[in-house]
Amino acid sequence: QVQVVESGGGLVQAGDSLRLSCLVSGRTFSTYRMGWFRRAPGKEREFVAQISSSGIITSYADSVKGRFTISRDNAKNTVYLQMNNLKPEDTAVYYCAAALVRGGAYETWGQGTQVTVSS
Repeated sequence: QVQVVESGGGLVQAGDSLRLSCLVSGRTFSTYRMGWFRRAPGKEREFVAQISSSGIITSYADSVKGRFTISRDNAKNTVYLQMNNLKPEDTAVYYCAAALVRGGAYETWGQGTQVTVSS
């Protein structure tokens, strides 16, 4: 069974940087498409970024484009989200998710890590 565990959240000030990590169990991590999502207080969960299994293709929500960078290290079964120039509106619980089937939906989710950005 594939498991996903996020880490790296915390309390920072506006303009600071933070890097989230997501460790994924399983022997075939290099075949998974990986994504980051977030849920702000009182809002629906929203897409933040995703990366292809090879790491070559990435995409971002408009709200984070130019500030966040998703990357992966297939040798370490880990995907990262580098977040720069954080804003108070980035405050949310951030979730990592894995799509185990090519072209499939995100079906395996972590428990989330809290990111709080103070103004």
